[in-house]
Amino acid sequence: MIVLTPNEKKQLQITACKVRIGIIDSTHSAKAGHPGGSLSAAEMFTYLYFRELNIDPKNPEWENRDRFVLSKGHTAPGLYAALAYRGFFPVEDLLTLRHIDSYLQGHPSMNSVPGVDMSTGSLGQGISCAAGMALGLKRQGNPARVYTLLGDGEIQEGQVWEACMLSSHYKLDNLCVIIDNNGLQIDGDVADVMSPYPIADKLEAFGFKALTIDGHDFDQIEAALNTARETKGQPTAIVMKTIKGKDVSFMENNAGWHGKAPNDAEHEQAIRELKAILAELEGR
Repeated sequence: MIVLTPNEKKQLQITACKVRIGIIDSTHSAKAGHPGGSLSAAEMFTYLYFRELNIDPKNPEWENRDRFVLSKGHTAPGLYAALAYRGFFPVEDLLTLRHIDSYLQGHPSMNSVPGVDMSTGSLGQGISCAAGMALGLKRQGNPARVYTLLGDGEIQEGQVWEACMLSSHYKLDNLCVIIDNNGLQIDGDVADVMSPYPIADKLEAFGFKALTIDGHDFDQIEAALNTARETKGQPTAIVMKTIKGKDVSFMENNAGWHGKAPNDAEHEQAIRELKAILAELEGR
């Protein structure tokens, strides 16, 4: 069993804070985008790209790499920030998000962004692509794994459950489905819009090994992904409880920040708060 050392955990926390800064800077520069659900998944983006995934930024299309599909494609700012800090492209390019002629579109494009394994945006479709990838890799005898991140509002889509049924039927133990359960979607509380609960129980009924964790706790993320890797004969699902807008005070638990960029004053406040967290983590 792999266990995080205190120093490894601190480095992941520092990187997650930098990812959050990248999210705020890029959406502010774009004057558009989706900061809330990007911020809630910052720890998972960080853990995947800096510890879990078997990838090579110098060879993004390496055939034996692990694959990641951002099924909730609107949270591209979080994915881009993780990719940039991991070395797939320059961090300063984050400021070109959604600009004309920028390769960093509002939703991930596998045709333009190094490290993006699937173009996504239409909710529900990403997990289907991930399941197909996992099935294909298994039939090829390729040991690579596939990970996909969904929103809790996204799982209101029927296509998600068809993909889950297929994944269980074909015993895709090389597939890990992660659900960001921050409780809010564009129209408000997911429980009020169309309740997906109980999420873990439903996934178990569909044949998954289902785990529920605190999505901001790196120790719990590590333990869950270790379990996913060790699970045989069935796919794994991780339901991570998170806070939408995490670590930016005025964005936390506020559905209004699902798809709205910060203005100049809000950007200044958000960056000030995040840099204070970063300074504390770095012991400054």
